[in-house]
Amino acid sequence: REKVEELAKEQKVGTEEAGRKLRYTFFDEVANKENANKIATAHNANDNAETVLMNIMRGSGILGLKGIEIKRDDRYIRPLLKITRREIEDYCTINNLNPRIDKTNLENIYTRNKIRNQLIPLLENEFNPNIINSLNRLSELINEEDEYINKIVEEKYKCVLIGEYLGNNNLEGKEQIVLDLKKFNKEEKLIKSRLIRYTISKTIGSMQNIEKVHISDIIKLCENNIGNKFLIPNKKIKIFVGKGKIFFIKEV
Repeated sequence: REKVEELAKEQKVGTEEAGRKLRYTFFDEVANKENANKIATAHNANDNAETVLMNIMRGSGILGLKGIEIKRDDRYIRPLLKITRREIEDYCTINNLNPRIDKTNLENIYTRNKIRNQLIPLLENEFNPNIINSLNRLSELINEEDEYINKIVEEKYKCVLIGEYLGNNNLEGKEQIVLDLKKFNKEEKLIKSRLIRYTISKTIGSMQNIEKVHISDIIKLCENNIGNKFLIPNKKIKIFVGKGKIFFIKEV
């Protein structure tokens, strides 16, 4: 039991996000204590469909349609992700299992709960009884295409890379990655966007709190190329453009 609402106010995030952070912190603590190298969560096909719908409504773009990753950071795995909630409930009934039910899932005060309890039943009854399977099929297709694009981006990254100065190989006390500005600007907008995401992830280890508007601003900064300009999309990284180079600098 944790004081989620207090933490949410403290960190200036929503209660759902604060709760998620606390859960994963707890999972990590238990895994470290037990010397485990994997953490399996019970996300299922319904959860994935809800995530896809939620991301569509947020306008998150094609990456949001990927839904929930079946494996993340080579540590978190979701073995039930392809199985619907109904199949899990039927299994429990047949095998006389009494699963724990989180009562807050029935409260329509959060966006996800409204999607789960109101929107999806409406879509099933009025439009498509197989909406869960349809949304999961969409998610699978997007993941396949994303894997292909990522391979292209990795090759493009090697072409525009000037140097990686990370860990013990850092430059002038600052960990950073340097890209060739001219080569970067020759790429299509989609590739530019993916290259920025890829490079930020390499520099600071994640894309957390980096939004579409930040990516667009970085692309504009590179295209304008008005010498020695920088952006700080979050407190962990600074993007600096100057001398024909793009510097992704890790802020400590």
